[in-house]
Amino acid sequence: MNREKFESLVARAVETLPQEFLDRLENVTVVVEDYSTGVRHSHNLLGLYEGVPQTRRGRHYSLVTPDKITIFQKPIESRCRDDAEIATEIQRVVQHEIAHHFGIDEATLRQIEKAKFKRKGKAST
Repeated sequence: MNREKFESLVARAVETLPQEFLDRLENVTVVVEDYSTGVRHSHNLLGLYEGVPQTRRGRHYSLVTPDKITIFQKPIESRCRDDAEIATEIQRVVQHEIAHHFGIDEATLRQIEKAKFKRKGKAST
């Protein structure tokens, strides 16, 4: 998939978040890169949140650079068979990384995602 189409799917994933989350997104930017580089270098990493979660922002939180959510295109594409799966995975990864922005830790997110997967599995049987 070309970068422009991938970026439009990422933008759509953000735009389709519930309004209550969109209203609370503060000082965050979302970008697309091919792969993770640097300290957290991994060709399997799908997304990365870098910043100060809202739950840790105090009175002195001001004049700081925006938090950054990076969505990694190549690892997502390698996990998916077609454009529809890519769009679904982008939506999941964007939601996951935005949850970090709101202060939800990795362990809690894994539990939420696992429970959601179990509910979907039961609904389809």
